[in-house]
Amino acid sequence: MAKTVKDLSQVELEALKIELEAMYSEFASRNLSLNMARGKPSGELLDHNMAVLDVLDDPFAADGTDARNYGILEGLPEMRRFFGEVLGLDPERIIVGGNSSLTLMYDSIARLMMFGSCGFPAWRTLPQLKFLCPSPGYDRHFAITQEFGIDMIPVPMTENGPDMDVVEELVAGDESIKGIWCVPLYSNPQGICYSDETVARLGRMKTAAPDFKIFWDNAYGVHHIYGEVQLADIFSACDSGGNPDRAYYFFSTSKITFPGAGVAMMAASFAERKEILKRMGIQTIGSDKLNQLRTLRVLKDAPTLKKHMAELADVLRPKFDIVLQLLDRELKDGGFATWNTPRGGYFVSLDTLDGCAKKTLELAGKAGVTMTGAGATFPYKKDPRDRNIRIAPTYPADAELRTAMELFCVCVKLAAVKKLLGEF
Repeated sequence: MAKTVKDLSQVELEALKIELEAMYSEFASRNLSLNMARGKPSGELLDHNMAVLDVLDDPFAADGTDARNYGILEGLPEMRRFFGEVLGLDPERIIVGGNSSLTLMYDSIARLMMFGSCGFPAWRTLPQLKFLCPSPGYDRHFAITQEFGIDMIPVPMTENGPDMDVVEELVAGDESIKGIWCVPLYSNPQGICYSDETVARLGRMKTAAPDFKIFWDNAYGVHHIYGEVQLADIFSACDSGGNPDRAYYFFSTSKITFPGAGVAMMAASFAERKEILKRMGIQTIGSDKLNQLRTLRVLKDAPTLKKHMAELADVLRPKFDIVLQLLDRELKDGGFATWNTPRGGYFVSLDTLDGCAKKTLELAGKAGVTMTGAGATFPYKKDPRDRNIRIAPTYPADAELRTAMELFCVCVKLAAVKKLLGEF
């Protein structure tokens, strides 16, 4: 078996450090300015979607509704049918929002805090609130719960989703645990896909809190890159498990068309949907129906969307290939890191040696490559092992991405060597 970096002697580590520092200095001398901090679409991806801006030759919906005017709080019927067809949902569960699913998630927490749901008390009236946070996870989910003062409990991820043994034990014994964040398909950042059994267990598990909520953020539900993965239906799981009001489902076209001008939706049980619309009717008269029409006239239906996403995948695949091939070439044999190989989504998740993530990103930043901050993928930005790094390959041009990843691999190795030499 080949030696890993942990097997090297002091002399060997010192020699490797000198070699890596020379490579690092060469990158630093280039005055790079490359940003991989967030999962933003590249200009090339956005260019694929320009037809959305040019198709609104008339402003009338299929039933003759004038989309320029007020009304239709729940969204155009054809928009809800489109989401239902694409996601396998009953359109009568669906509410169409503005451009941001994150806004719908924030508002959902706010409604639960202020009003409760389906006859249960407002969360703000309770002595303590907790939320389960599968980790590594999505930093913006964690920011919402922290904003409302809800205590966050990290839950480890497995190859099939959150560790359900841990989840079931926690929710069964603590009434103050009110919900769980889930990115069930190509999870952010690890690219994990929830298994059918995980979905079933989430739907049927016994919870001490009768108003427990699953926040089902299926952000990457159609973002397949290396072949399609099917996700089990969370509503069927909850219905058959005797918990019909448990799940809130979120999705948007933000990374399908334009992040600043997509169409977002949420879905819930029929009872929950009725109550949500009642509260939303005070907040707004309706979302942007013209944008709904524009989006529909380009994406049209599930087969058209599938073709569109295949074209976007053709742009994304070479970027993921660059990342995965360089990680394999530079880091695989030395034991410097481990990483996932996602089949879709927007990220690659890498774990350095314990205690090396912050130093790795510090080195990369000083040499001109900005990445998501260490700890961002954990509640309170506290990675207990200081090892997880989220790689976002979607925004840079391919040549820039290659350079950034070559430098990143040097930083991973240099941080590991410095750590083993006791230099930090």
